[in-house]
Amino acid sequence: MNYSRKIICVIFVISLFCVNCFSQVLIQYNQDRTYTLVERTDLRRYDNGRYIGLLSREVRSFINQDEHPKYKNFYQGDFYVLEKTKRNSFEVTLGINEAIPSSFTISEDGNLTMIEDNGFPSFRSFPTFPKDKIKIGDKWNATAERAVDPLNKGIITRLPIYIQYQYTGDGKYHDEDIFILKAQWATRYGISYFDSQGDKELKSAMGSHKADIYVSKKTGCALLVRDIVDETFVYQDGNKINFQGFITLFTEYPPAVDREIIIPSLNRIAKNNDDKNDDDTQKDFFKDKDVPDISYENTSRGIRLTIQNLQFKPNSSELLPGEENRLNQIAKVLKQAKNSMFLVEGHTASTGNISGEKQLSVERAYTIAEELIKRGISAEKFIYKGSGSSKPIATNETPEGMAKNRRVEITILE
Repeated sequence: MNYSRKIICVIFVISLFCVNCFSQVLIQYNQDRTYTLVERTDLRRYDNGRYIGLLSREVRSFINQDEHPKYKNFYQGDFYVLEKTKRNSFEVTLGINEAIPSSFTISEDGNLTMIEDNGFPSFRSFPTFPKDKIKIGDKWNATAERAVDPLNKGIITRLPIYIQYQYTGDGKYHDEDIFILKAQWATRYGISYFDSQGDKELKSAMGSHKADIYVSKKTGCALLVRDIVDETFVYQDGNKINFQGFITLFTEYPPAVDREIIIPSLNRIAKNNDDKNDDDTQKDFFKDKDVPDISYENTSRGIRLTIQNLQFKPNSSELLPGEENRLNQIAKVLKQAKNSMFLVEGHTASTGNISGEKQLSVERAYTIAEELIKRGISAEKFIYKGSGSSKPIATNETPEGMAKNRRVEITILE
């Protein structure tokens, strides 16, 4: 009898194993919330065979899905370099972070198409998934792209990559159900393909990659990628730069903002804007009742605070006296979002000088971030960018409309 029971138990275990092995699943990308994509590189560098040092860099981003009149499954993000090391001397960027904008679409199978391409994300269409259901052990091939700048020259070169994937099992990562994948590919650049917009001095590239990938069963998002790298870049002058080590990609979710605290504080700011003093500058500043001084709204990226009619010197990022009270109030609100990052974005009216408007908006955003740092907020919590006159909220045909377009926005990212 005991022997029979053992046989039954063995058969039951085998049947469970077989069901698990041969059941089929469909992996699809459907990320619909704001997330942080982090790329961390830890690579040993060798120049012409001579060890140079450990090079590390961390790139972070805030990415959100948004509506777009032309594109489906549209995402936009702001990337920034958080830290780096060079030649064994460690440098940490703890100042204000300048945003590198990016936008793209991602289809259900993971294919990523760049819309605004400034080099990030560096891995595109990685990972991608079959359109049909698969089972454990199945393999598939797919193309992807990687954007590189090995010598940090500010010139992005795009490398096509041809990847073999394998679905190896299921598991959990940070209490989330995951698909476990393996991927491998070889770097081959300069043989049959050259990036016409890339670094003209980069002659060829070769190497190998092997990656473990954890994919969320819920969203199809790659929660963790650990890539083992051995890659060599050859330049026209004969120099060979080799990198060996790891590239780690992982997805995080920013903390939610406590609206029960933040919203009453924002409402209080709006109310206090009616309490003006007798200072002449302040009187002139608030005289136009058609332009609200401070407003806020919920967006796909978080709570966005809009400050209009900030008093700068003409065509300058230098603030005029009279803004201290408003900035003090704003700093008090931001301090209540203790775990959040803040995106400061400058905007200008249109005057016909697109490049000048862009630069001025960047500088003014930086100035506001600096002023808030002086009021006790850590510098590393700020990301800044300028959009010039590209995002008007009113007509530029009237003085009133131009006044509305001259603004700085602060988003509490979540």
